[in-house]
Amino acid sequence: MFSADRASNGLGIELLHLGEGVAVVRMVVTAAMVNGHGTAHGGYLFLLADTAFACACNTDGAATVAAAADIDFVAPAHEGDALLATARERARFGRSGIYDVQVRRGDELVAEFRGRSRTLRGADTKETS
Repeated sequence: MFSADRASNGLGIELLHLGEGVAVVRMVVTAAMVNGHGTAHGGYLFLLADTAFACACNTDGAATVAAAADIDFVAPAHEGDALLATARERARFGRSGIYDVQVRRGDELVAEFRGRSRTLRGADTKETS
């Protein structure tokens, strides 16, 4: 699934780790991602976290999509910052799931994201890269 994600790949997002219900992705903030305040636009931080979420919730082979998500911005990111987003499954019930994603610059927390997933009926996908 990740290899076919043109949005994430086009921004240079790398998949560093994938395990059952867990994913880690990396992105470097570029000049094109900076807003008028000189910090990374929140949309790019959300996209990074959402990519980790998508990878984590699709590890079991069933096609799963976002039902809802929200983010709290904790600290600004800047051009040149390498950001890691780590997604972890918190709960699965029926066709629904809850995932938490932390976006960090080194040891510093930049954002907290919570995604709620929904598995599609009759659609399979196997996350391989």
